[in-house]
Amino acid sequence: MSSENTIPPPSSVLFARGVIARLAIWTTLRIAVQEGWGGPDSSAKRTWLASVIVDSFEEQVPAPDDQYVEEQLLQIMADEFETVIEDGSAESVALDIVKIWDETRIGKQDLVTKFEELAEKIKGKRPNAQEKVVSDDEDDWEDDDWEDDGDEDEAPQLLEHPAPKPPPREPEVDEDGFTMVKGKGRR
Repeated sequence: MSSENTIPPPSSVLFARGVIARLAIWTTLRIAVQEGWGGPDSSAKRTWLASVIVDSFEEQVPAPDDQYVEEQLLQIMADEFETVIEDGSAESVALDIVKIWDETRIGKQDLVTKFEELAEKIKGKRPNAQEKVVSDDEDDWEDDDWEDDGDEDEAPQLLEHPAPKPPPREPEVDEDGFTMVKGKGRR
């Protein structure tokens, strides 16, 4: 009997449902799929991402921790969707996935049901993308010797300056006292 024909345990199916639902409500992934950042197969890549996560939990002993899952999410998003995530959302998704794993191992399905209900509510709706600037006072620093003229993530703006006008030419007087006349186009 091949392993493809074996039925996975109910806890594994429940865990897979939870991972799929949690990824379905992750705004960053929803935007990446909707905007096609992963190419024409973005939706299939979302499903593949869920299967990679489920497989890592099913195959590793002990089960992966939230940091491993977060790194996995960040790496796959960078590789497959060409997206660098710095908003901390991958961390919360990873924590939720580890909680789903822990709960489904003991037969609880409340968290899975919660995520499935949330996923159903937002199905077909456009994700709300907002640019957000996060400031952490512990990470803020100032250095009076160094001044930042702008955001280093943005390309500098090019300014149009009119070409400087050449200084007015003094009339040339030859040795006989006559002023030489020159054409504008020649020098």
